[in-house]
Amino acid sequence: MMKKWKWSNIYLILVFVILYAPIFYLMYYSFNSGGSMREFEGFTLQWYKEVFQDTRLLIIVLNTLIIALLSSVISTILGIIGALAIIYVKRRRVQNTLLTLNNVLIVSPDVIIGASFLILFTIVGIKLGFTSVLLAHIAFSVPIVVIMILPKLQEMSPTLIDAARDLGASRFQVLSKVILPFISPGIFAGFFLALTYSLDDFAVTFFVTGNGFSTLSVEIYSLARRGVSLTINALSTLIFLFTVLLVVGYYFVSQRNLRTKGGGVEK
Repeated sequence: MMKKWKWSNIYLILVFVILYAPIFYLMYYSFNSGGSMREFEGFTLQWYKEVFQDTRLLIIVLNTLIIALLSSVISTILGIIGALAIIYVKRRRVQNTLLTLNNVLIVSPDVIIGASFLILFTIVGIKLGFTSVLLAHIAFSVPIVVIMILPKLQEMSPTLIDAARDLGASRFQVLSKVILPFISPGIFAGFFLALTYSLDDFAVTFFVTGNGFSTLSVEIYSLARRGVSLTINALSTLIFLFTVLLVVGYYFVSQRNLRTKGGGVEK
């Protein structure tokens, strides 16, 4: 058991080193006073200053955050409706069909989804830019939210709803006072997952973005194609730290929900 435990831990450490070593390497050289990633010449915040002094880049950051927040909120609302629709469908065949259609968007390659949206927006006449990117992000985020909410709905006992109805609760009260509070961990998980997916999506966004509008992932790609610049390192470091903050925030929210429920059970 001791040998197995040691080897499993070594394997886990190796996996994390492989995953995080390139990120920390990138972060390390974002403080390099030299203009390359070959040799660390000295500590500097020059590249971070350049990021914050670039007005165009700050506008792109704002665009990315607005798209991510809007798409996450809208996709969470649609995801709740979709999950409720799937779970309360009476026919099993119809329910399985809806689940399959929902899962297809998750497993489909991003290139195919992006190209499909590009063709659709071109046919419909939607101008490529803010609206097209927002619609595309909502579309690929909704299935993620549905998947996160469905397990919580399946865990919920039907007797809770029956008890609320017996006490005279209306349909809206059952939804707002019973169902939504119970599935709130799934809602938060779906929202944060949709937010992170939207923030770092490149493939779909690359297809549906237009002239005069860009997001951080597309901008970093275009900067990288021009040549190695430590501004990219600084920008990538800031994005990584922001993502870490989101994950930590979600962790504390989920822990708070667990403590609240635990306290309620104890009472």
